Amino acid sequence: MKDFQYARATSVTEAVRLARRPGAAFVAGGTELLNLMKDSVQAPDLVVDVNPVPLAEITQHADMVRIGALARMTDVARHPLVRDGFPLVSQALMASASGQVRNMASIGGNLMQRTRCWYFRDAAMPCNTRSPGSGCPAVNGENRWHAVFGGSDSCIKVHPSDLAVALTALDARVLIDGRPPVPIRDFYVLPGATPQVETVLRHGEMITGVEIPRAAGTSRYVKVRDRASFEFALVSVAVLLHTRHGVVQDVRLAFGGVAPKPWRSVDAEDVLRGRRLTDRLLDEAAEVAVRGASARRHNGFKIELLKRTVRAALDGAR
Repeated sequence: MKDFQYARATSVTEAVRLARRPGAAFVAGGTELLNLMKDSVQAPDLVVDVNPVPLAEITQHADMVRIGALARMTDVARHPLVRDGFPLVSQALMASASGQVRNMASIGGNLMQRTRCWYFRDAAMPCNTRSPGSGCPAVNGENRWHAVFGGSDSCIKVHPSDLAVALTALDARVLIDGRPPVPIRDFYVLPGATPQVETVLRHGEMITGVEIPRAAGTSRYVKVRDRASFEFALVSVAVLLHTRHGVVQDVRLAFGGVAPKPWRSVDAEDVLRGRRLTDRLLDEAAEVAVRGASARRHNGFKIELLKRTVRAALDGAR
């Protein structure tokens, strides 16, 4: 790890001013940045500690809940406004990482996680996300964990955040200092030819929180992984389902572990909406949900796994 300067900000204004310097990076819980620094994947010249900034509140605002970017994952998952009003968020957070990490990690930091692709995490390997133009070994290499939607010849990474998948199903908005709220569906950027650009956040900009609008219905977060704790999703599904007398009034479906960003399946939602939720319809929606999926050498199992997980999540929410 190279030497770096350290600064402690006490306000959003001060944090943003400091972070606009070339080579600056924010740190909150440190559960992501410090690992990247130790692995020589990221080497900031200045680390801006934002923990003193008052952004940890969880508050009710008319028809939405606002969660500060520095609220810790455990605190958010257990908060009555979230646990009772947005159980999908609680479920996703409690399925994330480990208890120790959840106690430290911030909401803003969770949304800004970098991919867990082993080629990205190994500074000795080429990686277009870390070093543009160096290549993507995952395309023809070991790609069991990698994307079946939304990838390109430049990059087939997957986004690791469970929270982001739940927030996508809830049509949440990301709050960025100095900007109007950004719908989370527009916050993340597909790799295309520029995989080094992962979000719409510009250097020096700071996430200050998220807003989650209330929506009717029951919800379910189902995460499939290689082990039961401290593991990232092979496939995950977030469902928000509103039915009346067995007929689907509204539904939202978002997937994790299968794309470079949380993946929303509007086509599957359209298949479900306005129809009676039968077992046959669940099967039909699951088939539609995987349309357009493209498997690589080692990750084709994700397509069948996603179909089964979509069906299980819908069945659990009805």
